[in-house]
Amino acid sequence: MLPPWLEALGVPAGLEAGRLRVADVAPHVAALPSLEHVANLVAGCTACTLHKTARHPVPGEGNPQAEFLCVGEAPGASEDELGRPFVGEAGQLLTKILGAIQLTRDDVYICNVLKHRPPGNRDPLPEEVLACQPYLVRQIELVRPKVILALGRFAAQTLLQTSTAIGALRGKLHRYQSVPLIVTYHPAALLRNESWKRPTWEDVKLARRVLDAARAAGEASGNGTE
Repeated sequence: MLPPWLEALGVPAGLEAGRLRVADVAPHVAALPSLEHVANLVAGCTACTLHKTARHPVPGEGNPQAEFLCVGEAPGASEDELGRPFVGEAGQLLTKILGAIQLTRDDVYICNVLKHRPPGNRDPLPEEVLACQPYLVRQIELVRPKVILALGRFAAQTLLQTSTAIGALRGKLHRYQSVPLIVTYHPAALLRNESWKRPTWEDVKLARRVLDAARAAGEASGNGTE
């Protein structure tokens, strides 16, 4: 059940997820006190084979206290070269998308499900997603965003623990560890299919509405939005 301030938006409720307790599966990750500590651990991670083929780890970057968190799939070639998320052509498009809802990259935190690039930009393997999941969960716990924007199928399905197609996940108010989560297409997909740009615009506008509602609810309660 959605809290009243989310119900007031008139958007259908979606899935509730985020039951994974990092302390149960990776206590060393759960104990990390900051995003910098997560990044340092990712840099030396050998939990899957991706570190053998990747040039640089790509843990994430942005405002460590961001209200708005973007989660993508995995680093691409440009990201692997620079060790930063969303810096290629798709990243430039994401910057424009954020700007359209009055957010800059300095305002948000950006990361991926996978922290190393899969060879040839292939799809993530289940064991790779599983290996990286504690890092992602801990990042979300540390940032404590008001809104999560899941970019693409793998990000959405991983966070929401579902195999439902992205088209069926869009347009709904999901929640991850009680944080509102909006699903949209990955910017790289928009470069391949321009017909998805309009739906994506509707999704990010909804994410902005949720952010504004969360801020208002927090100000009204004086102690958060839960």
